[in-house]
Amino acid sequence: MKGSHPIVALGFRPFYSLAAIFAVVAILSWLLSIAGVDQAGAYLQGVFWHSHEMVFGFAIAVMTGFLLTAVRNWTGLPTPVGIALTALAAVWLAGRLLIITGPPMLAAVVDVVFIPLLAVAIALPIVKSRNQRNYKIVVLLLLMAITNVIYHLAALGPLPAWLAYTTVITALDLITIVFAIVAGRVIPAFTKNAIPASEPRHAKWLEFLSFGSLALIVVMRVAGDWIAVPSMATTTIILIAAVSQAFRLAFWQPQLTARNPLLWMMPVAYSWVPIALFMRALAPYGTVSQGTWIHALTMGAISGLMLAMMMRSALGHTGRPLAASGMDMTAFLLLQLAAIVRVTAGLFGTSLYEPLVIVSGVLWMAAFGAFLARYLPMLIRPRIDGRPG
Repeated sequence: MKGSHPIVALGFRPFYSLAAIFAVVAILSWLLSIAGVDQAGAYLQGVFWHSHEMVFGFAIAVMTGFLLTAVRNWTGLPTPVGIALTALAAVWLAGRLLIITGPPMLAAVVDVVFIPLLAVAIALPIVKSRNQRNYKIVVLLLLMAITNVIYHLAALGPLPAWLAYTTVITALDLITIVFAIVAGRVIPAFTKNAIPASEPRHAKWLEFLSFGSLALIVVMRVAGDWIAVPSMATTTIILIAAVSQAFRLAFWQPQLTARNPLLWMMPVAYSWVPIALFMRALAPYGTVSQGTWIHALTMGAISGLMLAMMMRSALGHTGRPLAASGMDMTAFLLLQLAAIVRVTAGLFGTSLYEPLVIVSGVLWMAAFGAFLARYLPMLIRPRIDGRPG
């Protein structure tokens, strides 16, 4: 949009910036909470605030930046920029602030409005261009919006309080499906483009098994809130998902990306998906805690993929060469180390649990701090090649 600040020239710019800043601030706040600093007066507090904000705040912000940018490429039609993009970012930011400082009802209303607005913003070009392969992204966003509504109804009182926790896990499962879809497109494509001799494979039966099992996990997760679902059935589906995701990754030939950091970051992060699913399958039997597999998935897989995609798309859409710097590799490795430390805390922490959680949080903040140091100057300035976006 002519005359607008570069920060609102394309969706990735404000939302990657806000997400990275929030990643640092939110985990700092969480660590202070662990240390005993009171969150008195906040609508959501403690683990309820942490879980909600990392899913519906941080993860949704990164997804928003990616989708607003990618949908324009997928459809050839515009997505919000300028004033419209500023308004969308303002709604997201208002949700974060009101949850800490505002009246509970107002905070809930503003927060639940955001995902439907995003769904509309990407649905318009997708439907107009008849881009049917991406209708499912819109449906998944609407399902996420429903989980957020249920979360707030549970937090405010009309629904049982325990639903606030279980719906966050449902939302996390939906986000996992979105990123599995995206990863299945970009990792093989980027590998093939950079390494012409590579032959990443897509087997229809494996895709059906991978996404069918992930969808069944969501169905069984929701059903489990109201009826008794046999634990063996749930475990079997989760194990099928884990194995199919591992084979899916292997079919993309990730070993060929070893010499290109901007390429290998994504499959390294994606490797946490089957690991987290294997852990999840063991959780009902007391072998692995729920918090451990959740952090393997959220920190190792989803946040790792997010950081890698944020780097690549920020470089590409600001007109820069697609090459990782030393700081890029440092940021990614710090994040992976944060995930390893957090999972270790859950598996073997005992008396060291809290110190390890704090170390993990510090590593996380360092990772996103490094991203901000390198990329924020790019995100707030025009493309170096003079093109729009």
